[in-house]
Amino acid sequence: MKSRQRAFMLMTVPALILFFIFHTYPALQGIYYSFTDYKGYGEWNFVGLKNYFNVFQDERALQAYGFTFKFAIIATILVNIFSLVIAIGLNSKIKFSKTLRAVYFLPNILSILIVGYIFNFIFTFFIPDIAQALGINALAENILGKPDLAWIGIIVVSVWQAVAFNTILYLAGLVTIPEEMYEAASIDGAGTWKKFWNITFPLIAPFFTINMVLAMKNFLMVFDHIIAMTGGGPGTSTESISLLIFRGGFEGGEFAYQSANAVIYFLVIVIISVVQLRYLQRREVEL
Repeated sequence: MKSRQRAFMLMTVPALILFFIFHTYPALQGIYYSFTDYKGYGEWNFVGLKNYFNVFQDERALQAYGFTFKFAIIATILVNIFSLVIAIGLNSKIKFSKTLRAVYFLPNILSILIVGYIFNFIFTFFIPDIAQALGINALAENILGKPDLAWIGIIVVSVWQAVAFNTILYLAGLVTIPEEMYEAASIDGAGTWKKFWNITFPLIAPFFTINMVLAMKNFLMVFDHIIAMTGGGPGTSTESISLLIFRGGFEGGEFAYQSANAVIYFLVIVIISVVQLRYLQRREVEL
């Protein structure tokens, strides 16, 4: 037993040390510097909560928060709708269901940056050229170059790639539902819609909760798609909080200020996730 415990310790302790060095320590260091005027180099002084108060007075930061929340809410809703519909289709008795599952999961294993650059080319050249040839003026211009429409292109790509993972989670829930329940419901005269609301959705509610929380958290942290497709532009119309923190902290000499912004953003994500969990878990019981 002692040798077994020693083996477990030898596997666990190095991982914990690495996690602390590359994750916990930098996070604590960032929190520490958030109370200073550190620029990322040179001398610094303590300024207390000044950086935290300045975040709430920064119009660029508030705009980034507004864009990020809008993006995350819309993308989370769309991802869960599409992934649930696809999962139900893949779980039905159709030909090549296993092959189709693998095909639908492919976007999840692709690099976000590579996908972003590919779709950047598609939105910039491919779609406008085809639209011009077909005489569709609404699509003849690159939407990524329009401040009011650029976010739509990012949502399309983000949702397309995120649907794959959420579909797998919904499939994991759907396969746990006994087929006998649907057969009994059919005998009672229940239609497809009633089966979904009275059998399918209540039984996959825990998976719905997981998908909603994970999707919201991931979309709130959106970074790679924006870097690859718009770089936060045109102007700052698609600048997310993660991108603002990165640029201001590492390129703009605002290390301490953006560290405070990061702490605030971390707390926002935690609060949203906890509220989501509690509300959706309560709904699970009611269902």
